[in-house]
Amino acid sequence: MSERLLSLRALTVRYPMPRTRLSGPRPWLTAVDAVDLEIDAGSAVGLVGESGCGKSTLARAILALVEAQSGSVEWRGRPVRRGDAGALARMRREMQVVFQDPVGSLDPRMSIGESVAEALEALEGRQADAAAQERVASVLAEVGLDPALAGRYPHQLSGGQCQRAAIARALVGRPRLLICDEAVSALDVSVQAQIVNLLADLRQRHGLTLLFISHNLAVVRHLCDEVAVLYRGRIVERAASAVIFAAPRHPYTRALLAAVPDPDPATRARSTAPELRAAMAAESVAGEGCAYRPRCPLADADCRVQAPRLEDSGEGHLTACHRAQGEPPRSPTR
Repeated sequence: MSERLLSLRALTVRYPMPRTRLSGPRPWLTAVDAVDLEIDAGSAVGLVGESGCGKSTLARAILALVEAQSGSVEWRGRPVRRGDAGALARMRREMQVVFQDPVGSLDPRMSIGESVAEALEALEGRQADAAAQERVASVLAEVGLDPALAGRYPHQLSGGQCQRAAIARALVGRPRLLICDEAVSALDVSVQAQIVNLLADLRQRHGLTLLFISHNLAVVRHLCDEVAVLYRGRIVERAASAVIFAAPRHPYTRALLAAVPDPDPATRARSTAPELRAAMAAESVAGEGCAYRPRCPLADADCRVQAPRLEDSGEGHLTACHRAQGEPPRSPTR
């Protein structure tokens, strides 16, 4: 049985919004809403969803880069709190992140070698210069960079080379979990393929566990064993990658898959609205005022559920969907 590395329990992150009135309570935006997520050692979990659904906030909450208002993060069975410096240090030796912008995530005043060496010192303490240089050269070669590039600065490298350097910086401490937050979205398609193949190779070679956040469903399908779908800060569906792409249950997942451009529309195998109506003929889930209604393929005159707004009572689209699937309704977003 695989070791449970990461467990999230009802994790919630809210941000204060600007006041619209002089009096009354301050409005809050719920970016991550009571998320439960478990990741086992050696697995690759893809996290997908539209822009603004809370994917990056969830990643930052896992790393304790932002503060969660409620819920818990457990690393290898031990709770991790933002104020516990010792627990954070232990966790960050084994959990690293690769950000979206390959150039912006590197310090422009430091060479590539210095950036990787700085991460090594921060995670494992100061080492002899010769040992540190050897370790830096080794990890650069492992990610496909010539160690001779260690003396160059980020602006002297291509985007793909910078992302390889960022991956090297994350791997130099030999982590067990690597969080990739849109790690290939800023790269050219050909470079994306190289980075994805590199991550797959590193995962196999080192037994890495991946949490891969992406808009690119094709990349997620290729790289990940499981997929979790995030909508409005909630995980609405999670299943094996093959199941998600072959038989998605949630209408939002189906809409995401249907939004992927098809080079030959005449032979399109997926037709969103008719298929959904056939699959859910007895359960129409997009009532008037539902937060998902503007993007729901069932939102037309045939809808029979007139649900109030999700923010008001929690009885909107997601609750109706969970009820239709025999699952308990989720708590409302406040």
